[in-house]
Amino acid sequence: MSYSKKRYLTYLIITIVVFAIPFIKINGNHILLLSFDKMQFHFIGLVFNMNELYVMPFLLMLLFIGIFAMTSMFGRVWCGWACPQTIFRVIYRNLIETKILSLRRIKNKQKDIDYSKTSTKIKKYISLVIWGILSLVAAMNFMWYFVPPEDFFKYVMNPNEHFLLIMFVISIALFLIYDIVFMKEHFCTYVCPYSRIQSALYDDDTKQVVYNTNRGGEIYENGAKSIFDVKQWSGNQECTTCEACVKICPTHIDIRKGLQVECINCLECSDACATVMGKLGKKSLIDWGSTNTVINKKRSPIFSIKNVVYMLSLLACLLLAIFYTGEKEDFLVNVNKTTKLYGIKEGTVTNNYLLTIHNTNKKEYTFEVEVLDPRFEVKRYRALKLKPKQRLKTVLILNTTRKLASTNRKDTPYKTKIKIFAKENKDISIVRELSFIYPRRDLLK
Repeated sequence: MSYSKKRYLTYLIITIVVFAIPFIKINGNHILLLSFDKMQFHFIGLVFNMNELYVMPFLLMLLFIGIFAMTSMFGRVWCGWACPQTIFRVIYRNLIETKILSLRRIKNKQKDIDYSKTSTKIKKYISLVIWGILSLVAAMNFMWYFVPPEDFFKYVMNPNEHFLLIMFVISIALFLIYDIVFMKEHFCTYVCPYSRIQSALYDDDTKQVVYNTNRGGEIYENGAKSIFDVKQWSGNQECTTCEACVKICPTHIDIRKGLQVECINCLECSDACATVMGKLGKKSLIDWGSTNTVINKKRSPIFSIKNVVYMLSLLACLLLAIFYTGEKEDFLVNVNKTTKLYGIKEGTVTNNYLLTIHNTNKKEYTFEVEVLDPRFEVKRYRALKLKPKQRLKTVLILNTTRKLASTNRKDTPYKTKIKIFAKENKDISIVRELSFIYPRRDLLK
């Protein structure tokens, strides 16, 4: 199977997965959703509220280190095989313009469309309409990762109250039309920062698109700038200078010049060369491999020091993300002490606290409080009965009759713990540590 067919199959799988993910749920929760509306992050069926996003930094590090590791080992495989920019360009250029409307030839991406004919202009407008519809669908799919589909369709049916959401979708669609139809691969060449960092991540063991100079010869040797300046062929040089690899390149480069930031590792040049060289009974002169394996005939180790460091970093981020995922609490509690340090009445010392409890469960629960320190007891607390997603505040007053003062010169803080639990299910509980301020001895007289 050619690289192009493998890419198209990969694009199809990615498209299906990306469209399916917003609709897949585990225990009623999405597998990937960052909801600004409900202030929640859903990940593999777990729900994190905004003040529980301690897992997010590790997921972001996992993403970025993963991209760097992938680039270091396999080159810009992301650009050619998974990047939305590349996939959208293939859909518009190869499918709509070439296959459906016959405005281009798939084997020559360098030649611009001739708009001198009226029929060609009409086809161009048709292509814009088709891509405009697809851009709108893609924009909605993007928004589903921030507004779940079940809410999204309700919101768009009420545009007056959700005008900002609709404008977001339209803006994204217009950007995709401008980017894919007019900016084209210039986005990859001049805008995308990823192409600029690739040279810092590459080495001779990085897999990339490599023209085999051992077989094809140095086409641009001795400062030659065009194919017309090349030297005379010798007997062992197999390149026929058919230019098939140049014509088919979507970023308009000649891979025979060597590594260039415009190359997106799509390997269309390799397929084009394979077609020509196959007629001569030979393999393609353009391979996907490292400089060492293709040119220097050396082995490229996967477990090099650099790659091992990347793998260990990824493993550390993954383990930390799993660890903090396990630290997720059943509901949210925030304990704040009031401005009054303490109260004294007939030998009893009291401390006041303000509790904010947020029921993040899908059931209604009544939340009680228990002091885990025998030196203190609850003097006042009103149990909160909270509906799902409801959040309320209540006052907690702890007191003690014990003589806990340790000095006449200053107040004494004591660390104690309280347990907040659901009356209906005591397994749903949280322990919080708080400070109980006890006055100095002379104030108790």
